[in-house]
Amino acid sequence: MATDQADALILAAGLSSRMGSWKMMLPYRQGTILDAAINNALGFCSRVVLVTGYRGDELHQRYSGYAQICLVANADYHQGMFSSIRCGVQHIESQHFFLALGDMPCISSSIYAQLWQQRGDYCLIPRFAGGKGHPVLLPQRLIETVQRATPEQNMKQIIQSDEPRYLAVENPAIHWDIDTPEQYRQLPQSVNA
Repeated sequence: MATDQADALILAAGLSSRMGSWKMMLPYRQGTILDAAINNALGFCSRVVLVTGYRGDELHQRYSGYAQICLVANADYHQGMFSSIRCGVQHIESQHFFLALGDMPCISSSIYAQLWQQRGDYCLIPRFAGGKGHPVLLPQRLIETVQRATPEQNMKQIIQSDEPRYLAVENPAIHWDIDTPEQYRQLPQSVNA
């Protein structure tokens, strides 16, 4: 099912302040939350551009031996998520790319595949039960818009101004980002969840 044309930009630079501990390396199934997010993306995508920041040296040590992972250090990660996106898009090679979050370990490879089948010259956002989620599929042309953006702008504004389309999916995992201990406890542990 893998394709040689899809990059996934995964953000893993944040401080995890609401969690109270660093969430990227919290245990999950046979690895960590970030391991699961990366493995799910690589179940469909040919490459992950992983943007690090907080405790980035540890992530670079952990993932540096993987040819399918392009590690990008965001020295300005304290400025927020958009700074990580701006840092990461410079390394995108595919005509369309996914924007995903490192704290979303339950997004299956099939979600990536469903979005990819509907790709076009527009932003495509998965939707479940009326709510938008991740990953978002973006056309490469938006990279220039991201790079030209002012510090007051954010990715949500850029996507909304581009008149995005939506794809209904039958999987609530597109909403499950892990920001608090309660959300972590509620994660399904079975592989088939």
